[in-house]
Amino acid sequence: MKKTLCMFLAMLMVLSLAACGTEKQEAPAAVAEGFRPALDTSTSCHITVAGGYDNFEALEAEFNRFNEYYPKAELVYTKIDDFNNMIGTVLNGNDAPDIYVNYSWMYGRDQYKSSIDHAENLADPALGLDLNCIRSNIILKTSDGTLPMVPVFSNTYGMFVNLSLFEKEGLSVPTTYQELVAVCNAFHEKGYKNAMMGFSKKETTSLFTLTAYPFFCGTVAQDAEAVKKLNTLDASAGEYILPTLEKIVQFLGEGCVDLDACAEIENNYDAVILRFFEGDVPMMTCSGDTVSGTKKRESRSEAFIANPFTYTFVPIPLSDEGANFLDMSNLQFSVNKESPNLEMANEFMRFLITTQELNEMAQNKGLMSPTRDLSFNSMYAAFGNVPESRILSPEVIGLTDDAVIQLRQAVYRVGTGEMTIDEAVAGYGSFTQ
Repeated sequence: MKKTLCMFLAMLMVLSLAACGTEKQEAPAAVAEGFRPALDTSTSCHITVAGGYDNFEALEAEFNRFNEYYPKAELVYTKIDDFNNMIGTVLNGNDAPDIYVNYSWMYGRDQYKSSIDHAENLADPALGLDLNCIRSNIILKTSDGTLPMVPVFSNTYGMFVNLSLFEKEGLSVPTTYQELVAVCNAFHEKGYKNAMMGFSKKETTSLFTLTAYPFFCGTVAQDAEAVKKLNTLDASAGEYILPTLEKIVQFLGEGCVDLDACAEIENNYDAVILRFFEGDVPMMTCSGDTVSGTKKRESRSEAFIANPFTYTFVPIPLSDEGANFLDMSNLQFSVNKESPNLEMANEFMRFLITTQELNEMAQNKGLMSPTRDLSFNSMYAAFGNVPESRILSPEVIGLTDDAVIQLRQAVYRVGTGEMTIDEAVAGYGSFTQ
């Protein structure tokens, strides 16, 4: 009898182990990489994510991946018109989203107070978000140590590089200012009319800002007193933008850029991409936002279709020591702490805030990932090679949006010849957007 019972128990153990083995094989692949559901996977709920994009296919792909774990959790993205001005009103309404887009520059501004006040503290250890996978310098530093938003995309300034042209002419992509000037001269000598171009019609992300802002950050990064004066729009702070203005004048004087040719580019997104795709411009200044639009426009450019080429995105080396990587957050997510589906909203964020998912979404969207590893995407890999000493974050430096607007206006007016350097220095604090 005892022998029979022992055999029966042994058989049950074998069957149990076999069942466990079968369950492991059927589990989603991502489970093996770290994410494990913390809630009842049969939970039914409706989660709304709100933002300003017309469409968000990259996020919707993440919804589908999340549904492998929670098949009855319905996740929907919805666009809000005039998002920046309307998100506060929407959050105070009856149809408030569970998760919503947020921006660091909204923090501390009265008109965006609702966007911050409704946000859950994502730094709460109980939520289990892997914040260590994100570059710490683009995580919002708040006065009370809470975290109302977490980056899902990042951004930077740099330039497209036509690698095929560099290879054809036997030239190397420049990494210092001296190399940049030398390679521009080399392209000119080889018959290229425009070695370097960029949008120049308006101040916002013009080629002047794209080249000057990373350089400027390098000049004030270690000077707390300068940052304080710049942020308070102290008129005497004009002295701190002087080196940058002088550098821009020097750069334009080198003959690298033909401003008249740049003025023919109608905007800093679609037109910049299509002009670069003509294939005759070795370098084109732009932001990471512009980079995100390239894939969809390759098929819209007759020139690119006829003569496709290899291209990438690299920092602009305006410094003698090398290029600075201006590291900025692009898009951030907040969780509405009053969401009726708060547990599942947090669960989705726990799923999303991982190196794998953030990189996947960034790759699909064409934007820079906020994670520590940039090597997975050849378009942005060059930024991952910049030494830590030259990775600069306005968030860490402490520069406010008001100070940046003053710099942009000064650089643009000097670059276009509207003002002299002395006039721009004296005008600091008085420029309007």
